[in-house]
Amino acid sequence: MSAAAGSRASGDPAGAWKRRGDMTLRIVAAVPLGYVVASLWAMALARLLPGDRAEATVAATLVAFALCAGNAMWAFAARSGWRAFWTLAVTGAIAGGLTWLSIMGSGRL
Repeated sequence: MSAAAGSRASGDPAGAWKRRGDMTLRIVAAVPLGYVVASLWAMALARLLPGDRAEATVAATLVAFALCAGNAMWAFAARSGWRAFWTLAVTGAIAGGLTWLSIMGSGRL
């Protein structure tokens, strides 16, 4: 039996709470934050993609569906819950910034 498995078997309460906290943070990063980030990228891409507004919106929405699934996978594949949370938060901030710049720059580019 390894040392890590031995500490789990002995009922290490500090380790158990750390694992629970990490899992909770990953779930928060995957579900609500992943959805928000995908929505922000959909807004940014709808404003930045060339072509007709309706076509750009449909294309951006389709990309957002894939991003939402990718965000959830990333949240559970990252090294830690904090890394997943902050990576998704930064990518969402970038998308929000692009959207804001597009709006302030007189609309669709």
